[in-house]
Amino acid sequence: MGKATTSTGIHKKPVSVPVQVRAPGPKQTGLHSGVVGDHIGDTAHHGGDDQAVYAYATEDYAWWAAQLGRELPPGIFGENLTTSGLDLLGGVIGEKWQFGSGLVLQVTFGRIPCVTFQNRMAEPRWVKRFAAANRTGAYLRVVVPGSLVPGDRITVVDRPAHGLTLTESFEIYMHDQSRLARLLDAPELPPELLAELRERLG
Repeated sequence: MGKATTSTGIHKKPVSVPVQVRAPGPKQTGLHSGVVGDHIGDTAHHGGDDQAVYAYATEDYAWWAAQLGRELPPGIFGENLTTSGLDLLGGVIGEKWQFGSGLVLQVTFGRIPCVTFQNRMAEPRWVKRFAAANRTGAYLRVVVPGSLVPGDRITVVDRPAHGLTLTESFEIYMHDQSRLARLLDAPELPPELLAELRERLG
């Protein structure tokens, strides 16, 4: 969990024009976000190639709006991409999304909530609530650079046979560490996370 920063990139608003997406490089020394023009405040914990783009689903927004009893406009969770009709809960680690523009992104892991996010939401115990709900959204790496175009179609073009979903992987990592070895079935997880898992498993 990262500490709150004075500079944050969580404040996002919808755009109506295409934005360029490319691999940003290493987390702390690269371009930080995969989305050109995007800002990341806490570069120690966010951004880099394995968190180049963050996607959140309108369906999960609707679920949270019902839980919280208030409207949640797109971008309030700080995502770069708000999806509709794409099953993020069942998304498989390593699956590839192709966009009409030619952009290809790959699912890497879910979002671990931080204090900055909690401050943004102004909801009591938000970090624990968000983690417990396991509606994490998807972090993505850039496989083929291109443009994010509002309204563009997303097609899942490759889904690894290991079947480890965002939901299952997050549940194991956060709440069921007796099953940590299952995460090693997904070599598409961020290398930093795989190294941590191997160290913890001995």
